[in-house]
Amino acid sequence: MSTVSVSALSKSFGPLQVLKDIHLPIDAGDFTVLLGPSGCGKSTLLNVIAGLEDTDAGVIEIDGTDVTHREPSKRGIAMVFQSYALYPTMSVRKNLSFGLRVRSVPRQEVARRVTWAANLLQIDELLDRKPSQLSGGQRQRVAIARALILNPPILLLDEPTSALDVSIQAEILNLLAKLRQSYSLTSILVSHDLAVVAHLCNRIAIMQLGRLVEIVSAADLRSGKVASDYARELIAASRGFTRADA
Repeated sequence: MSTVSVSALSKSFGPLQVLKDIHLPIDAGDFTVLLGPSGCGKSTLLNVIAGLEDTDAGVIEIDGTDVTHREPSKRGIAMVFQSYALYPTMSVRKNLSFGLRVRSVPRQEVARRVTWAANLLQIDELLDRKPSQLSGGQRQRVAIARALILNPPILLLDEPTSALDVSIQAEILNLLAKLRQSYSLTSILVSHDLAVVAHLCNRIAIMQLGRLVEIVSAADLRSGKVASDYARELIAASRGFTRADA
């Protein structure tokens, strides 16, 4: 587990400022959801933390070390994308092992970790298939396994269920909840869905128009104990938000 600290972070694309003075502290083992509507800057914030986007201003620290200008591979972070981002010409086995092989992990250890990840995500029977031969839920399981196989202290997830059918969404969310309980990873998930928040996280960072409006617990958000009008609007707009805090 690792801590993450984002301080005074700003990011623009040309004349459009998409992140505005973001301050976000995340304790070791926290599961934090970045919550807000499309276009509010939450995916950009996740990409900046991962090192996939540069920042215009501000500091990103992991375990107290400034990683603002460090390469993504040097940050100890694994990421699961909405679009799965699997290598289409590789088998599932090679997709899982690729990150280990480029890190020169010994062959026996690669095989051991592939077996472990496949068992954990229940994709043993898929190892010799290509991504095109998998369902959306199976692809997302492979993507999660590929992230976990690196044994990362920090896991980032960018709307990992939004492209899936409702029944498959529930399957993946239940899986993520179990992984959170079993491995206590420091995790940050992007979502616009309050049901996802309630099922997984212990903290919610609410974003609007590039700003971090409020940070609350899942229980407080569910019960309406929030300070901002925008958070109250989110609660009012999400009927049936009754799932218990994970």
